[in-house]
Amino acid sequence: MSAAGVPVLILKEGSTRTRGREAQHNNIMAARIIAEAVRSSLGPKGMDKMLVDSLGDVTITSDGKTILDEIDVEHPAAKMMVEVAKTQDDEVGDGTTTSVIVAGELLTKAEELINKNVHPTVIIDGYRKAADKALETLEKIAIPVDPADREMLKKIAVTSMASKIVSEYKEQLAEIVVDAVLYVARKVGDEYRVDLDDIMVEKKPGESITETKLIEGIVLDKEVVHSGMPKRIEEAKIALLNCPLEVEKTREDQY
Repeated sequence: MSAAGVPVLILKEGSTRTRGREAQHNNIMAARIIAEAVRSSLGPKGMDKMLVDSLGDVTITSDGKTILDEIDVEHPAAKMMVEVAKTQDDEVGDGTTTSVIVAGELLTKAEELINKNVHPTVIIDGYRKAADKALETLEKIAIPVDPADREMLKKIAVTSMASKIVSEYKEQLAEIVVDAVLYVARKVGDEYRVDLDDIMVEKKPGESITETKLIEGIVLDKEVVHSGMPKRIEEAKIALLNCPLEVEKTREDQY
């Protein structure tokens, strides 16, 4: 604090400080740019994005979370939009692009209100009330789903895959998805619980997507160390070891 009572700010070299209306505009603009980046990938007719990382590896996807994970984001407000996609993916597993675009539109409308001198706190209160009303409406229009209703579960899986790169094979893959989830589902009281970590997705290049299979067991992605070792074992007994299983090599410095 200087003698005159005016604060003295010490910033890193190359840093800038913005405040007030300019800071609000910069934050909203950064978040809207993120929303625009994924907007064209929305829906069944959405376009795929080709992403090239620093190592030259190429990823082609229309999934919002994947796109935002691959993008190198620096701006704090833009990072919050990436967190929106991550949270949506963790909680629901789908709708990442939609959630980011909706957040971008809410910010666009908020900026219009700010330009009309509506205080940000008032806008936030309004959005909170709108969120409560939206949740109330969703509760009214929600359709109960019986966990044992295979056809309904299949429809849900098909809808989720409709906008993905595998949409051409959604019917076949939906059957596999439903079988896999029901296979690991456990009934606890009156509800079913599914731990998705119990389902392993193993990718193998060479075959078409139609060759995808559900294996009710464990697949070890390892080469056999000897030609006499079996490649498939039924009714296996499994030993769990918490120590390395290997031949110890003699160290010369022991002698």
